[in-house]
Amino acid sequence: MHALIVVAHHDPQSLTHSLAAEVAAGLTASGHTVEIADLAGEGFDPRYTAADHLVHRTRANPPADVRAEQGRIDRADALVLAFPIYWWSMPGLLKGWIDRVFVNGWAIDYGPDSPVVKKLRHLQVHLLALGAADESAFDRHGYAKAMRTQIDYGIFDYCGAQVVTSELLLESESATAQAHLNTARALGQRLFQREPVVG
Repeated sequence: MHALIVVAHHDPQSLTHSLAAEVAAGLTASGHTVEIADLAGEGFDPRYTAADHLVHRTRANPPADVRAEQGRIDRADALVLAFPIYWWSMPGLLKGWIDRVFVNGWAIDYGPDSPVVKKLRHLQVHLLALGAADESAFDRHGYAKAMRTQIDYGIFDYCGAQVVTSELLLESESATAQAHLNTARALGQRLFQREPVVG
């Protein structure tokens, strides 16, 4: 099996990159193949422009960078997103990647008089979101539920993809970093054997 790990962090020495590396190591140890898409390191442009809007309206073909990202996903049996939580959501780099790549005609099909056709039903998604706050802050203010609503359901379910894992790895600036790395390695080892998990 083949997994695409998308990591959205500007610092290659970050805990986010280390999580992605641990997932990859777990997958490799289990006999699977892995591709890591380092959005910042590869210079992916997350800006959604008028040209992208024409693509979404199916009035233009996707540019080469978007087609390349869609090709990576098409080759994958599973998609893993590893990202830091900024302002109770994903960073702009990752959101822009989704905005530009998950377009009408590829992730969904819809028109003015037709219902949405979900085109990514074959895709399994695993989310690893790394946050500095503790669980009580996420629960007290409803941030955990809000993130799942906007990301798990608002993005991936809308395209038909199945979110198999949705993990909030919290208190990342304390002594829990090693525990998070262990969680990431274990996820990689069991990625293609897991039942849906919402953590």
